[in-house]
Amino acid sequence: MKLVTVTQMQEIEKEANTSGLTFDQMMENAGHSLAGVVLDLFVDEIEPEVVGFVGPGNNGGDTLIALTALAQAGWKARAYLIKRKKDALVKAFTDAGGELIATQKEDTFFHLSSFIDSADVLLDGILGTGIQLPLKKDIADLLAEVNDLLDGMDESPLVIAVDCPSGVDCDSGEAADETIPADITVTMAAVKQGLLKLPAFEYVGDLQVVDIGLPDDLASLKNIQTNVAEDNLIFALLPDRPLDSHKGTFGTALIVAGSASYTGAAVLAGEAAYRAGAGLVTLAVPANLHSALVGQIPEATWALLPHEMGAISANASDVLAKKFERATALLIGPGLGTEDATKEFFENVITQKNAQKKSSTRIGFVHSENKSDEKNATLPPLVIDADGLTLLAKIKDWHTTLPAPAILTPHPGEFSTLTGLTKDEIQEDRQGLASKYAKEWGHVIVLKGAFTVVASPDGRVTVIPVASPALARAGTGDVLAGLIVGLRAQGLDAFDSAVAGAWIHAQAGLYAADDMGTTTSVMASDVLNSIPDVLSDLE
Repeated sequence: MKLVTVTQMQEIEKEANTSGLTFDQMMENAGHSLAGVVLDLFVDEIEPEVVGFVGPGNNGGDTLIALTALAQAGWKARAYLIKRKKDALVKAFTDAGGELIATQKEDTFFHLSSFIDSADVLLDGILGTGIQLPLKKDIADLLAEVNDLLDGMDESPLVIAVDCPSGVDCDSGEAADETIPADITVTMAAVKQGLLKLPAFEYVGDLQVVDIGLPDDLASLKNIQTNVAEDNLIFALLPDRPLDSHKGTFGTALIVAGSASYTGAAVLAGEAAYRAGAGLVTLAVPANLHSALVGQIPEATWALLPHEMGAISANASDVLAKKFERATALLIGPGLGTEDATKEFFENVITQKNAQKKSSTRIGFVHSENKSDEKNATLPPLVIDADGLTLLAKIKDWHTTLPAPAILTPHPGEFSTLTGLTKDEIQEDRQGLASKYAKEWGHVIVLKGAFTVVASPDGRVTVIPVASPALARAGTGDVLAGLIVGLRAQGLDAFDSAVAGAWIHAQAGLYAADDMGTTTSVMASDVLNSIPDVLSDLE
């Protein structure tokens, strides 16, 4: 699914119109696609009813066409026109048996209340992508009245926003207080960027993109490099699992994690890598943690590292290097700590003198970034997380030292450390800055937070359409890093590993919250335990 600004969407539609797909035909396609969503949701409904709020813009036209199609399919369809003249679309609706709700009577809202109360579906086509906030008083009052009607009902209809909820700015993500909350937003052709920003996202409900018949070869469409992750995309990225597989088929994830203060990080990351499908996971931890951890993840193999008071010591890099030959991906950072000895260890690993910096070949896995001989390969494909990022920022010219492309998984605070920007500056332009630095550094960036952004050095950006406090808990980042390295170990390229891992992680957070009935009590282990359900639903 493409993610676009309002201006970009207008340019796409203009090019389509010039190419022969007229604006009227696009609207016709949009309306029928919208009707298709409704019909799919109410297949077995007896005597279904729909009421549509129809504004003067294009999404009002989409709504009228959908209402007409529903009337033709046997639905009781009513339309309430708001600042819209009785045009050809209105005539087609009434000719199909649709009913117009009177708008000139003093008791209009009394009638609306009864119609909404009996409806199974309410289509919100009042305001579209072209609105400007603040709303004019008459429209604000109308939306407020609709909200009052809905709030006062024991059982309200399913509210479907047409292209966007009325009252939302589709570029900035701002939303009027009177915005009508949707259960589902059916958006046309592409996701408008404001829908994946707060506070607008709180009004969107489930987001669905429908086809309006755009040709695939439109230059303005091809030039859009920002996508929204969704289940079909993720399913296509996941590696095949043939029947004649063995553990070597799915690679080895080597994970350097944990310290006396953050013992559990290694277990969370290690199990997540296994849940992502890695054939073997080796946990490289301070040796004194082994007895506490070994019973928690019996499937793992171990690299026991020298330590100083529970933190990895500088000479541990030699021990770790012996594991590189069999590793197909390396994660370093979760729970590592930032002690001086660990800092020296980390720098020894990252700046290995004999590294063939752009090698990505490991035990039968040829990554697309480079096809160097195995004998020259030193560091496996890298994922750097958490304390690893803090330590990375202390290395001069680190972005040229890392084998490219590494995957970096900062939250805004860690991204601030890497870039020198303030967290506020980062949060103001998450997509733009993630993309900018991915290109400058030559590495994949996973900028965590609400609507996690995954950016590639080649300009591609994917946004994860999830914002949930279920993931605002210690340890969930370790689970994300483990998922990504588990996918990378199986041979996915850096960007695809990051996109798939971030999407699975976000969905697992939603699943865990749903299972518990609250986001408050979700722990990282709950997110971890929900990964199999997410993957099962993809199959």
